[in-house]
Amino acid sequence: MADVAAHGLGDRSLRELAAAVHSSHRMLLYHFGSRDGLVAAVVEFVESDQRRVLAELAVESETPAELIRRLWRRVSAPEVLPFVRLFFETVAHRGAADLTAPWIEESAPITERFGLPFDPAEIRLGVAVTRGLLVDVILTGDVSAATESLERFIEHWQSAVTPAEGG
Repeated sequence: MADVAAHGLGDRSLRELAAAVHSSHRMLLYHFGSRDGLVAAVVEFVESDQRRVLAELAVESETPAELIRRLWRRVSAPEVLPFVRLFFETVAHRGAADLTAPWIEESAPITERFGLPFDPAEIRLGVAVTRGLLVDVILTGDVSAATESLERFIEHWQSAVTPAEGG
């Protein structure tokens, strides 16, 4: 995984990928069935690891905004960005797959923990904003600007989910 994160998939053949991880292409075929199977496994690994992190951070966070900020710091950290880049590369190679549904499903208990209504559209929006800002970070290298935009999103989101006080 580290080699693929560091060097990407690009047009590398299954033989090249196998050599990079000191294996044989036959072993990769045995475990993954094809190059596309390997790509699908990489995407699932990266995504499930990030959802695991989300669940852990949800337990440690006192507010939804704190959770969003902590997750952002995790996924935009320099040591994680090669895996983020790999995620987007593999999604481009893999084609259409519903990579958002698991985030929505696994967010139900988190919204409940914070006393918020479970709203799949809100979760989808949060996933889309985060992914879009990560693309921006990958393209520009400017985590600060993306973080500023995330803060703006959090402000808008909080004003939308918090009822206005008074009349």
